[in-house]
Amino acid sequence: MVPYSRTMDAVQLAIAAVVIVVAYLIGGIPWGVVIARVTGGPDPRTIGSGRTGGANVMRALGPRAAIVSGLLDVAKGIVAVWVAILVGGGLPLEILAAIAAIVGHSRSPFIGFAGGRGIAPGFGGLIVIAPLAALVTIPVFAIVLLVTRYSSLASLTATALAAAAITIMVIAFEQSPLYIVYAFAAGGMIWLFHLDNIQRLLKGSERRIEFRR
Repeated sequence: MVPYSRTMDAVQLAIAAVVIVVAYLIGGIPWGVVIARVTGGPDPRTIGSGRTGGANVMRALGPRAAIVSGLLDVAKGIVAVWVAILVGGGLPLEILAAIAAIVGHSRSPFIGFAGGRGIAPGFGGLIVIAPLAALVTIPVFAIVLLVTRYSSLASLTATALAAAAITIMVIAFEQSPLYIVYAFAAGGMIWLFHLDNIQRLLKGSERRIEFRR
C-alpha cells in the first residue's frame, strides 16, 4: 500500500506539471497573428523582425493593434500566474508558471515554435509576483522607448532594472530569495531571446519604432 504522504506528493507534482503545461500553452497564444487574421492585415511574421510581439505588430498593423496585442500578451503572464495561485501551488509554482508563459510566448507551439521576445508576458508575471518592481519599470521603459525609439533597448533596460529592484527589495525587506530566482531566470531568458537585437544595437543597425498612425 502506498503511504498517504507519497500519494499526496505525487498528486501535487501532477498538478504542478499540468499548471506548467497550461501556462506554456497560454503563453503560446500568438495574439499578434490572431489580430492580423481577424483584421485582415499582414501577418507580423512577414514584416520587420518576423516576431509576433508588440513592436513588430506595430510595424505590421499600426499602434492600435500593437496596444491590443501588447495588453493581451501581458495578460498571458498574469493569467498563467493566477492559475498557479488558484491551485495553491505557492511561490515556486507561480514562478515556474510565469517562466513557462515566457517560453510559450517566445516558442509558441501554435506557430511552429516561433514567437516574440517574452517581455510582455514576463511583465505580466511580474505584475502578480512583484507588483512594486513592475511599477518601477513602466516609466523607464517608456522613457527609453520614446527617446531612442529602440523597443529592444527599452525592454532590456526595463528587464535589468526589474532584476535590480527585486534584488534590493528581497535584501531590504528580507523576502524569499525565490523572487531573485524569478528576476534573473525570467530576465536571463528575455535577454537570451534578444541576442540578435543586442548584436544589432552594438552594430548600430537595430530597427527603430516609427510611431505612425
